[in-house]
Amino acid sequence: MSFRTIEWRDNSVIMIDQTLLPSEEVYNTYTDFKSVAEAIRGMVIRGAPAIGVAAAMGIALGAREIIADTHESFFRQLENVCETMARTRPTAVNLFWAIERMKRVADANRAKGLDRIRDILKKEAIRVEEEDLTICRNIGKWGATLIPEGAAILTHCNAGGLATAGYGTALGVIRAAHEMGKKIQVFADETRPWLQGARLTAWELLKEGIPTTLISDNMAGFFMNRGEISCCVVGADRIAANGDTANKIGTYSVAVLAKENNIPFYVAAPVSTLDLSLSDGSQIPIEERPASEVTHIKGVPIAPEGIKVRNPAFDVTPASYISAIITENGIVSGDYRKGLRKVAAP
Repeated sequence: MSFRTIEWRDNSVIMIDQTLLPSEEVYNTYTDFKSVAEAIRGMVIRGAPAIGVAAAMGIALGAREIIADTHESFFRQLENVCETMARTRPTAVNLFWAIERMKRVADANRAKGLDRIRDILKKEAIRVEEEDLTICRNIGKWGATLIPEGAAILTHCNAGGLATAGYGTALGVIRAAHEMGKKIQVFADETRPWLQGARLTAWELLKEGIPTTLISDNMAGFFMNRGEISCCVVGADRIAANGDTANKIGTYSVAVLAKENNIPFYVAAPVSTLDLSLSDGSQIPIEERPASEVTHIKGVPIAPEGIKVRNPAFDVTPASYISAIITENGIVSGDYRKGLRKVAAP
């Protein structure tokens, strides 16, 4: 990879600013947990796995900031740090998975000195990042087996290196197929309103030298109907126990079109994206974002002032539209309740 999404360096967190891509490749340095939380909220960093890594690193920074004479005071303040992270974005379950992981590690080492606990939390956050890279490569290896030679793959939003610690889930599948020598091409939906496909996915794939065609969201059905799409691969922000999947708004529409045109629709996501506590997708909280994301592009108004706007950031694709869910522990299809439980506890 020719870029780093996020890394811990010299007791600070470095993130590529995804709000400036593709025109500028700028790396921001964060030295306190509140600025990391704001970076998550403001989509400087986005994508469920990357948000999880950022949250873990933000908590490690927060632990370093805490001034406390007693363990009681330290852990009370650490809880406030975790609550700040939890309030950033509600849909991506990886955020909450990372928070709970950091809390468990802190609790397991409660008897140690405070400086030692701080160091352990830093190492755990770095471990979350390192594990994500391995996980995504394994997702890629499993998923590449589903991609036929000569495939034209439609992807929606950005589930690449920018959405993870650096390799990608949906784009990890595409990268792995490309690395295997398969002659593939990609159709990237622009993904309104935030244009993650146009700004981020297209940028990543061009860097990788993978043939890519950018299309607007409402063109997907046209190309499917003409037989120009072989399969669809998308990421996920939360997957319920029955396989219902929350992903970037517009994913459901792509899945419906794929089913109508008999095109396989695959979801690629780490096990940390599974939320088996939810029986189905109706229980997944859906984030609503500012109206300005719809009414403006790069600060330029494209709609009449005062118009009413709805801006849900995600939708839920029913499991019945999903051909398979690709995880680092294997591919699940058919009985998702049984299969997802199995890969979650291999």
